[in-house]
Amino acid sequence: MTTQAQGLHAQVLDTLGRAITAGAYPPGSVLRGDELAQRFDVSRTVIREAIRVLESMQLVESRRRVGVTVRATEQWNVYDPQVIRWRLAGSDRPRQLRSLTVLRSAVEPVAAGLAAHHATPEQCAALTEQALGMVATSRGRQLEGYLVHDVAFHRIVLNASGNEMFARLGDVVAEVLTGRTHHQVMFEDPDPAAVTLHVQVAEAVRERDAERAERLTREIALGALKELDVLAP
Repeated sequence: MTTQAQGLHAQVLDTLGRAITAGAYPPGSVLRGDELAQRFDVSRTVIREAIRVLESMQLVESRRRVGVTVRATEQWNVYDPQVIRWRLAGSDRPRQLRSLTVLRSAVEPVAAGLAAHHATPEQCAALTEQALGMVATSRGRQLEGYLVHDVAFHRIVLNASGNEMFARLGDVVAEVLTGRTHHQVMFEDPDPAAVTLHVQVAEAVRERDAERAERLTREIALGALKELDVLAP
């Protein structure tokens, strides 16, 4: 696929993905390739490539004698980072954010406790470095810089847990944190208490205090839920 075709494919995929997840094409809707090619003024090949990706995300399915049909929401791969990104861009953002934050509150405290047992010295050092980076960017409306350290911090916790299932949730958590920042579901400066908690989690992991690491991470998750009550009710 040429560079131009790749660009068209990405554009068509993003437009269709956003439309499907926003409900513009309700479950059961049939997407016809020739109509889509005409609408987007692209080749059938570009449409087929976009549909193939949507199928891999379980958003649509191909049926003989019917065509490409939008699947029920319950069948979507809601853990796919791009599906998360599209859903966060839509009107259902508050519910989606809450759902993902509840998932985090169930997983990340346990992961932090495990990290206190399994983290390597290098991971402990990296965790502390990212926590300090969060402190350094927590004032002066530096949310983009803060986001980089925040995402890295939580990825390290999940990876350091030693559980490959938890580690695979790194992209999910990254999309949640990125979505909150880019859709202005954050205060102009992060909550100082939350920033301090991240530093304390890094300390607990480094000191191999699993109970404290788990408890502090749960406080972070609960704080995030309370922020949603204010910013995305």
